[in-house]
Amino acid sequence: MRRPTKLAAVTAVTAVTAVIGTALLAPAGPAAAAPPAAATAGIQAYSCDVTTTGDKLYAGYYSGESVTPSSTSVTAAGKEAQCLLRKRGFDPGTVDGIFGSNSQTAAKKFQLYVNGRCGRAVLDVDGKVGPRTWPYLRQVAFCFE
Repeated sequence: MRRPTKLAAVTAVTAVTAVIGTALLAPAGPAAAAPPAAATAGIQAYSCDVTTTGDKLYAGYYSGESVTPSSTSVTAAGKEAQCLLRKRGFDPGTVDGIFGSNSQTAAKKFQLYVNGRCGRAVLDVDGKVGPRTWPYLRQVAFCFE
């Protein structure tokens, strides 16, 4: 019985490595798609710990009701609004403090909900969380006349 030569062993290892390497590099279908842009761009996701104080909701990032979150940069108001929208069941996407299109869509849905709940147009449906929308976003209960 002959023992394998060093060359045969190296050739076998090289062949196995090539097969495994090719399998690892090949996409495995939809699940192997590139990660979302937020994951690759290094955008931080923030946690939401919403609490109730009196009859208002707070996530701990911003306590006011006048600042409109930015759609281009991370702001405390953006994180707060995203957390409160999520708490109320309106998905803003990743809570990253940037009030982009997902957050604006969630805000529009919330504004429509408020108008429906109140039975009249109390908020403009513009996707912006400003001085008119903040009180409704913070208030535990509203429009129970």
